[in-house]
Amino acid sequence: MSEQDNLRKWPADRRGVSEVWYTTWNDPKTGQGFWLRFILKTPAPQYVEPPFGDAPFGELWFARFDPKDPSRTFGIHTRARDFSVSESPFKVSIAGCEQGNAHTFGDLSGNGHDVRWDLRWEPGETMRWYPDAFYRREIAESTALSPNPRVPLSGTLLVDGEQITFDRATAGQSHTWGRKYTHTWLWAHCNELVGAPDATLEVLAGRMQKRGVLLPVMGTISLVLDGENLSLRGLRNIPRNSMRFAPGYARFRGTSLTTRIEGEFTCAPEQMINAPYFDADGQALFCANTCIGSAKLTVWKRSGLRWREHRRLESNGRAHFEVGTRERDPRVTTPHVLVT
Repeated sequence: MSEQDNLRKWPADRRGVSEVWYTTWNDPKTGQGFWLRFILKTPAPQYVEPPFGDAPFGELWFARFDPKDPSRTFGIHTRARDFSVSESPFKVSIAGCEQGNAHTFGDLSGNGHDVRWDLRWEPGETMRWYPDAFYRREIAESTALSPNPRVPLSGTLLVDGEQITFDRATAGQSHTWGRKYTHTWLWAHCNELVGAPDATLEVLAGRMQKRGVLLPVMGTISLVLDGENLSLRGLRNIPRNSMRFAPGYARFRGTSLTTRIEGEFTCAPEQMINAPYFDADGQALFCANTCIGSAKLTVWKRSGLRWREHRRLESNGRAHFEVGTRERDPRVTTPHVLVT
């Protein structure tokens, strides 16, 4: 099922849209975190993207986060007209680099950095983050899911001459598509919670703007724990879910009739990269992202009329999250750099 959910959602002739496939993971030995993105963009007719004009193009992004030496944290990305997409088997190719349902390889260099990778994993089971209706109709400005939320990643990564070999490291691969980013947003992910070897947590939140009016923050919590799906992502859950976030922290809480989930993601400014994003209509945004944050999670279950604490979990340096805003946060000083 995961490969079907990685297939391109937008028709090739649809204008003013973008689509992203990304993978995040950590090195079990050094704790370094990595972020790899393949992007396809088809600009709106009124938007011109130098040097491509209004023609579709691809983007390739990579970032390395070093928990021990912030000076080694960096991000670079490039744009290319050379791209292709196939469905059987699924793969996206950009400038000779490739993303499939269970593999990725390529190289990227610039701004004094050189990166090469050849990675593969065993396909997983899709985790949906939104209410099911969002996947049947074009309701939200952007939609996302994780075809491979928790998979064993193997292969090699060469970063500035340092070769790292992975043997079934825990990784997550996701797919997003949309017409426009929300006014502000949160994405938070952790699949390395101590004491829960099969757990996967995804938290999404966004604040939309309609006709100049900012709407309340809405969000979902998707959690698989001890083989049980405890997700709070349905239409009934969203009004009860509470989300607060800014670059460097995110706090969330959700309650259903039987389950309560509460937690937080945190990191220091030097553990983040400030990535410049652009909507398909050219509007600028800023994404403060980390792959070496920390997370805490508490799960309660109802016992009769009372709540009983079920599990208390945490992850130190293996949590991934980002906060998107319309203004650049000056505390996050490491940029994600566009290279030619």
